[in-house]
Amino acid sequence: MADKLDNVRTKFVEQVSIETLDRLLDNILKDRIVNDCQKDAILERNRGSRENKARCLIDTVKKKGDKASTMMIAHLQNCDPFLYSELGLGPLPPGPPAAEPRSIKEEGRSTTLISTTENFWRNKQNKKDIYPVTKDNYRNRVALLITNIKFTLEELDRHGAVKDEENAEKLLTDLGYEVVKYTNLTAKAIDDAVIKFSTHPKLQETDSVMVVIMSHGELGNILGVDWKPKAKPTETSKTSKPDEFPIDKIYKHLGPEKCPALLHKTKILIIQACRGGEEGSVLLSDCAAVPDETRLHGFSPEDIEDDSWQRIEHREKDFISLLSCTPGTKAYRHQVLGSFLIQFTVDVFNKAAYEDDIEELFRKVMQRFEEFRPSNKRQMATKDRCTLTKRFYFYPGLNMV
Repeated sequence: MADKLDNVRTKFVEQVSIETLDRLLDNILKDRIVNDCQKDAILERNRGSRENKARCLIDTVKKKGDKASTMMIAHLQNCDPFLYSELGLGPLPPGPPAAEPRSIKEEGRSTTLISTTENFWRNKQNKKDIYPVTKDNYRNRVALLITNIKFTLEELDRHGAVKDEENAEKLLTDLGYEVVKYTNLTAKAIDDAVIKFSTHPKLQETDSVMVVIMSHGELGNILGVDWKPKAKPTETSKTSKPDEFPIDKIYKHLGPEKCPALLHKTKILIIQACRGGEEGSVLLSDCAAVPDETRLHGFSPEDIEDDSWQRIEHREKDFISLLSCTPGTKAYRHQVLGSFLIQFTVDVFNKAAYEDDIEELFRKVMQRFEEFRPSNKRQMATKDRCTLTKRFYFYPGLNMV
């Protein structure tokens, strides 16, 4: 086991974070791998240098032998599963098992929605800047939940996604939505599921819908369970169509042309999937569009026309989406607790949905990623294609009988 640490020494020194180093030092002190004097020496001699502290820590543990090395690897798996995986340490041999990751409750996160009050709901009624929610609307809420966990290529299996499915379903149910759930779909099956959902009988009377899709992804696409890496085309072979579902199709299937039942109703999308292969260490900020100073100034709507046939309704309106990361970057998932997007979303919604509208809730989820710093990983959730013209409130736990 000491040899295993020696093999990963260089990458460990390059990638381990200060936070992980401090936790490892606390753990090996607790296990009596080092004593207080040795711990203080590691800290004092290498003050201000993360790399030197990392070198000193791993070299100290290696010299203690295989048992000490095994215990440190177990702690690393618990403290920083991303770094553990990237170092290629793999499953631990028989020996002290890795400690169980802390549960959401142990992390101080909420597991139960705070209910809104009848007065809060009544005060929001008949306000022009708020989407109306009647008791009948509330009873007809419906959501679509799609989770891809097992893939044809086993190495693509999404460990921890079962927990995501469980957490997302509970949140949707607690918010008053009947959940239409699918697991392990191809791109074609995802498309069929969204189309079928667009004809759900409850849509006519609902105030809103939620669509939550969790899988692997690329920029603009969600991967189906039969997806495979693109092979290099040859002169004699034909390239088959990749198992990819374009996210843009959701907007078309639930837009006014294909789904008039959702006209003027809030449509909320949450998508947990990578949007590329780059690390998210450079966080992108949304660029606000520069307004056209001449548009509509001094003109009435009747004065404006185009050279196409008359449209009755906006092609895309009343949507809001939260994507797990910025364009071109990766999204991360704990192998036991599930993706960080779903963990943070559940926590924020449980604590604040009783008083905050959907845009504020999404902002708070994004804010959680500002503090997200496991190892050298960075991820920033992104609010996308927001065409809400009013504020939408969930009013969780309200007695709608």
